[in-house]
Amino acid sequence: MAKQSSRFEYFKSQHIPELTVLQAALSDFSYDRHAHEEYAFGVTLSGRQDFFSGGQFHRSPPGNVIQFNPEQVHDGHPGDGSTLGYVMLYVPSAQLEASFADAVGCERAGGFRSSETLIADPSLRHAILELARLVTDQVGSRIDQEYALYQMATRLVQRAGKFQPGSTVSRPDALLQQAKGYIHAHLEADLSLDEISQAAHLSKYHFLRLFRQQFGITPHQYVLNCRINAARSALEAGVVPNEVAFRYGFVDLSHFNRRFKRIYGMTPYQYQRSVTN
Repeated sequence: MAKQSSRFEYFKSQHIPELTVLQAALSDFSYDRHAHEEYAFGVTLSGRQDFFSGGQFHRSPPGNVIQFNPEQVHDGHPGDGSTLGYVMLYVPSAQLEASFADAVGCERAGGFRSSETLIADPSLRHAILELARLVTDQVGSRIDQEYALYQMATRLVQRAGKFQPGSTVSRPDALLQQAKGYIHAHLEADLSLDEISQAAHLSKYHFLRLFRQQFGITPHQYVLNCRINAARSALEAGVVPNEVAFRYGFVDLSHFNRRFKRIYGMTPYQYQRSVTN
């Protein structure tokens, strides 16, 4: 019997801007190490989900929740020889942090980060699956989806025990954030390591060491990751893949296709068709 190929389906919410749902079945696919700009919440449905993140190797069995903060580097692949089935929500920071603020009764909740990556929590799992169902089946109203998102945020705040909107940023962290800001502002330029390290006011080699130690990927991998994420947004806006590839510095469409597929499981054209139909 031929081995089943992997499948990926993306769905955009009709009610909550930029909210995306992924339904995936992986049998012969491994994600490259990458990070998303959004919060990501997944539920392992079948098989076992193995991945590296936060300096640790994790194994997620069926029924388990996986949570990634924005820009939390991770990879992923099936872990036990069987097909891995899972659902993942990608929630923009502004949307989720508004729900965090409502949950804790304050005006703003920017910077909220969960310290947990693997979570065994039936209430949180139910809220994630309910929101995914509403989006993928295109049922319910905006308030239904917002309520499911609010339930997710409330449960996360409950698990945290108390709300801590942010912590003091060390000088090295602040310098690395300057470098990140420079990268995001120049994604369409031909960036060099010298330029990025100068933006962080660090020597090139000190910068390289600090960056990899802090984020788990090299500056080059981070630039590529940011370009892929920006390309995804352009594809969702209807820009044709050839133009997106040229805009973000890929050698050609074939190179763009390979890089994009290692993170999203399908070619840019396939992704664009799936979320704009």
